[in-house]
Amino acid sequence: MPFRLRRHRAINRILTPRLIGNFLAGGVLAISLCQILKPAVAADRIYASYAVLERSISIAALEEYAKNGKIEEDLAVYARYVTPDDLEELRKILRARADLDPVVISQFLYTRQGEVLLKRLGEVIQSGSGNSGFYGLRAALILAAADDEGLTLLNVLRQFPTSEIRVNLQRALQMAQELQGWVNQTKRAIDGVERFATADAREKEDDAIEFAEDLQKPGNQRWQKRSLQFSDRGRKILNISKDRKLDTDIYLPQRNDGQPAPTLVISHGLGSTRKTFAYLAEHLASHGFAVVVPQHPGSDARQLEALMTGVAREVAKPEEFVDRPLDITFILDELESLERNNPEWKNTLDLQRVGIIGQSFGGYTALALAGAPINFDRLHRDCRQEEESWNVSLFLQCRAQDLKRRDEVLRDDRIQGAIAINPLTSSVFGQESLSQIQIPVAIVSGGADTVAPALVEQIQPFTWLSAPDKYLLLMKSGTHFSTLGQEEGVVSFPPEAIGPNPALAQRYMKAFSLAFAETYIADRSAYKPYLSSSYIRSLSQESIPLSLIRSLGETQLAEMLGRRSPLLRNQ
Repeated sequence: MPFRLRRHRAINRILTPRLIGNFLAGGVLAISLCQILKPAVAADRIYASYAVLERSISIAALEEYAKNGKIEEDLAVYARYVTPDDLEELRKILRARADLDPVVISQFLYTRQGEVLLKRLGEVIQSGSGNSGFYGLRAALILAAADDEGLTLLNVLRQFPTSEIRVNLQRALQMAQELQGWVNQTKRAIDGVERFATADAREKEDDAIEFAEDLQKPGNQRWQKRSLQFSDRGRKILNISKDRKLDTDIYLPQRNDGQPAPTLVISHGLGSTRKTFAYLAEHLASHGFAVVVPQHPGSDARQLEALMTGVAREVAKPEEFVDRPLDITFILDELESLERNNPEWKNTLDLQRVGIIGQSFGGYTALALAGAPINFDRLHRDCRQEEESWNVSLFLQCRAQDLKRRDEVLRDDRIQGAIAINPLTSSVFGQESLSQIQIPVAIVSGGADTVAPALVEQIQPFTWLSAPDKYLLLMKSGTHFSTLGQEEGVVSFPPEAIGPNPALAQRYMKAFSLAFAETYIADRSAYKPYLSSSYIRSLSQESIPLSLIRSLGETQLAEMLGRRSPLLRNQ
């Protein structure tokens, strides 16, 4: 029984609201199906088996314990083998409720990503006959979400459409060991990065300068926001012509020196909008940068809404891997035209030295524009094991395979520096592509990121970069959503998905982005000391420890992980 409780914890970490909320990717199911799928029978007993051993417990006994704390005879057999703390944790797990719309749940569970997850869980949670619990789990999850009691583990068990549920503990152990190995490797890598950063900061303490400026505070430059819509009617991808309408906010500083403002572009992530990083755009504009923030129409919040209402079949089509970088290039072309032909825009923007900042899918976008081409050979290799991987970001990356093969160059030579926050990199780029980037580049990673895991999507890919100026900024307890600003009308995430102190994570991004942009886009060398482990250490606070390193080799990473050779496929 203690073993089974530990497995519950592992599986509970897999099936979380953040995973469901962020990997919606197609499939339509009407709310009415929740009632159509009402089972004629419902589960009343759980049989847990390991090899030839098998024990059972009634769901009624679990329900009585969850609701009233009473241990009936069925549960008493197991209770002898666990601590009171383990029992109390079981009670919390049984009652914990995720307030998720049944339409959202059903949409996700009918997508490829959802079906892969169900297939994996179905190996552990099976029907009474011992067959995969795939279909029973899907029905139970939808019905539980639609039920007044809501989506709790107890309600999912109750809604399972067979009279018996079998739990394959042997397979659960294998899965838990795989997950634990993943967790342990990530922890060792994060600890190693922290040690490197601390050692570097201490080594340079004697040379440290006084950091006179607080880069987290707004600058003294006044600015105004202009909203434009650009329309690319001539774009053609996969033999499909499209009229791509690009709503774009431009934050313009009111400079007094008559010089064009150094320019930055911000690319939002999947399911977000151009307002997601408004806080960062405003901060950078107050320090004299022009900030261009487009909305990518094929992978934004409107696309997600279309998916949830049944209008669209997926949250992002494969073409988005090409469309997104082309959006940026097209907007920069249009702004150059405005500068040449419209007196109002004359001398406002410096478009020959542009920086880009992107988060998640926007992080991919930034790195593609910086010079990393899509790596179809790597995708072909890695995506063969897509269904066995615990790296859920691989599902999105593998969608790029449907582009078949394109030799189109996505790099834009105007981009002179790139910051990629929680980027997707491991398979869509791989070492062969990331090593082609030669401009200054920074990767920002969250140690608690379960969407684009830090080790395989940021830390190891950092070792593949060959650019002379490269940085890895690690927010140890940061998640995939820590740096996102809050927006009305956009899918919100539960606090555990956002992580601790998002306001602090956003202040970190203000300071680091400003130091990077001043150094490499505005060409102000006085700001380079702020891109140091010493300065980053001075910003770091306990709720989100912060570390910065400038180099890491594959051999060093292998030593961190306790391996003779560097990890790592998308396991």
